[in-house]
Amino acid sequence: MRRGGDSRRARRQFAEQPGADGRVRPPGRPLRHGAGPQPAAVRGAPVPRSGRGGAGGPGEVIGLLVREPDPIRTLSLIGEAEAAGVPAVWLTTVGAERDGLTLLAVAAGMTERVRLGTAIIPMWARQPVALVQEVQAIEARAPGRLLVGLGTGGSQQMKDAFGAESRRPLARLAEYVTVARTLLREGAVDFAGGFYAAKARIARPLATPLLVSALGETAFRVAGRVSDGAIAWMAPWRYAEAVALPAMAAGAAEAGRETPPLYFHVPVCVEADRAAAYEAARSQVGVYFNIPSWAAMFAAAGHDPASGMTEAFFEEVVVHGGQEAVVRGLRTLGGRVPGDVIVHPVLTGDRDAAWRRVIEAVAAAN
Repeated sequence: MRRGGDSRRARRQFAEQPGADGRVRPPGRPLRHGAGPQPAAVRGAPVPRSGRGGAGGPGEVIGLLVREPDPIRTLSLIGEAEAAGVPAVWLTTVGAERDGLTLLAVAAGMTERVRLGTAIIPMWARQPVALVQEVQAIEARAPGRLLVGLGTGGSQQMKDAFGAESRRPLARLAEYVTVARTLLREGAVDFAGGFYAAKARIARPLATPLLVSALGETAFRVAGRVSDGAIAWMAPWRYAEAVALPAMAAGAAEAGRETPPLYFHVPVCVEADRAAAYEAARSQVGVYFNIPSWAAMFAAAGHDPASGMTEAFFEEVVVHGGQEAVVRGLRTLGGRVPGDVIVHPVLTGDRDAAWRRVIEAVAAAN
């Protein structure tokens, strides 16, 4: 991250940038609840994936992350989301809890149209050829619907759970994606690197997008160089514009390829009571201010991580309000992001009712 004068220049560059609701304001000045312009054009039905490496075109769809501790409840919500018209659902994996990609294999057998993505699974849990094996199995049942998001995960958590090495995690991630993506795209790989070695073939090539989680400038550059897209979680949009997108473009240029999409993963609270939405966001996603890698990103975007989730950060990053306000905010964001939007639900009140509200909002925003 930038230090000293560079960080001060970055903060000045970030000034007067639009927040999640589309309004422009100086940092630290929150908007009134529910404010924001109606987008110039309403987003229509989901667009099929473009031919851009199978990864999809800009501003494609608004998807929904489903995060419940009970796998059966998770599968039920995936079914409800598809029935409501949500075009993409995403699962995450934390530590040793149920594996998101395995659960998507089950979901593939009970759904017909919805895209199925991981945001994210840790790379440490599978060797890259083993990942390709599982991808082939899921693609057989859900052809063209799978997106695999990978990440390094928190270093201590990954070390505790998988015995992961902390040495050069981004270089390891780049090799991992190179092995898996080459095998998928070309049907064969013969690779020997500093972290992985693989010689393997599959029956036929697949265009399954391999995405990587990114926070800092180097990670976004890696994503641009080797992957089918970067997943940015809780990034202020002005940080994405000033750091993430230029870094992805630079990485892509190094590799002589087109810049892949950015998948913008954002907290969303469908709650008309602003105070309740703010407290829910502080409680459910405020922990990221205490994680050094996220804290560095927040600081680079002009937010003091020591202050936690301030009113200014909440207004800039969390899409919130009643149903209509959230739909407007998501459409505005979807028109801005060069890739998909991933909705991370911040739930309030009765959990089942909160899930219904967010599913309806995501479906309406597409």
